[in-house]
Amino acid sequence: MPDNQYNPTRPFVFINAAMSADGKIATIERRQTRISGSLDFDRMDELRASSDAIMVGIGTILSDNPSLTVKSPQRREKRRAGGRDENPVRIVVDSLARTPIDADIFKKGDGRRIIAVSKSAPQERVEEISKLADIITAGETGVELKRLLTELKARGINRLMVEGGATLNWGLISQGLVDEIYTFIGNIIIGGRTAPTLADGEGCKGGFCRLALISCEKLDDGILVKWKVLN
Repeated sequence: MPDNQYNPTRPFVFINAAMSADGKIATIERRQTRISGSLDFDRMDELRASSDAIMVGIGTILSDNPSLTVKSPQRREKRRAGGRDENPVRIVVDSLARTPIDADIFKKGDGRRIIAVSKSAPQERVEEISKLADIITAGETGVELKRLLTELKARGINRLMVEGGATLNWGLISQGLVDEIYTFIGNIIIGGRTAPTLADGEGCKGGFCRLALISCEKLDDGILVKWKVLN
């Protein structure tokens, strides 16, 4: 996939997610469960390896503690051979600097880390995290996503993969900051009115976010659907 052709002031942004047949990306306890199979995991690993950075929200860090690393040794070596770190830059949108210092993104894999905070974050927490990651302050009480993406672009991040969760997805989509969305729809039903979907947040009160279908294919025991966002 090409680098951003839509807005030169920010990276090309795509969301990748796996969801159940009823549109849930996690359980009512907001815990991830296995939705896709080995083929989709390999596809996701290739997406990570081809990206400059991977971004998640603080909710994903606290509930799932992902490392956000490239799993394939061959893909890590290919990145190194190309003069890049073996893992993309790992970014957490964390307004109040709640990322635990023992989180797996700090303990596993080489590469840069960025924690995006607001001015409301406790200074002692920011100072503690700054020993493990670069800090970007963008916003007064919450992280201003447009401002954050502009700063990421200035730091050389041209291709940004977003792995959720639902709140971050909604924030980006609602502000017109997403170019494409890839969803693997698995063959399970999770249920639960409080279980997170692909995009939660406040929801559309006026015009909806419109999509154009790029492709649809059978993968594992589900379907992979790729969309272009029509902003």
